[in-house]
Amino acid sequence: MKIYSWNVNGLRAVLKKPDFENFLKQKKPAVLLLQEIKISKEARAREDIDFSKYGYTAYWNSALRPGYSGTLALIKIDECLGATNGLGIKKFDEEGRVQTLEFSDFFLINAYFPNSNHELSRLDYKLEFNHALHLYAKKLAKQKAVIIGGDFNVAHQEIDLARPKDNIGNPGFTEEERAWLTEFLDSGFVDSYRSFFPGKIKYSWWSYRSFCRDKGIGWRLDYFCVSDNFLSKIQTVEIHDDIMGSDHCPVSIEIKTNREKIN
Repeated sequence: MKIYSWNVNGLRAVLKKPDFENFLKQKKPAVLLLQEIKISKEARAREDIDFSKYGYTAYWNSALRPGYSGTLALIKIDECLGATNGLGIKKFDEEGRVQTLEFSDFFLINAYFPNSNHELSRLDYKLEFNHALHLYAKKLAKQKAVIIGGDFNVAHQEIDLARPKDNIGNPGFTEEERAWLTEFLDSGFVDSYRSFFPGKIKYSWWSYRSFCRDKGIGWRLDYFCVSDNFLSKIQTVEIHDDIMGSDHCPVSIEIKTNREKIN
């Protein structure tokens, strides 16, 4: 089973580009987690956005604020046992940041972590969100393995961004954000990409300014973190930096399943 995650920075914008449709047709994700869809419930009904033509069931979690945040899970396989939205905390749930999909032997969380923003105006909010999600994931992990895929909006180590010295203390590379991710990983979760590729430099986000993507000036902000006892079931981990369409690129993991045939 191959699972992809992609911050599309606006679903309507990415749907207008050939990159996204080509991606669906060529990669055929079994599960696709999308973040920052930026479309309200009313707008998507009005515009009749339909993924069934690609063979997907869509699970939506739009933010209350139009044109902001939001998550979406697209599932092609028939193994999903159910889907829920949110953490049960209003100030986070109204921004549509978390979805949970249940499968027979794991929970899959689609997460769009807050950006701490310029002047760190939302750092406290983000750290509260991080803590709440951590508690939620640990609670789920008592039942079965947990996979969290999404835009974590943090570069964990200096290897995870092109210019670490210049960005110390900046949003996404503050001591507090990095320390939280260390704490999270020390509590029974594994950064799957860094586990497979301890010293490899690859990025998943580039600023639109100054041709940063062309120059290779990026950050690794998008992760799949898994319960440490589930890591042995991960076959491949990839960052698809050749796929265009957003300021982020997709990331993916492939999981061993008990099915003889993978759709």
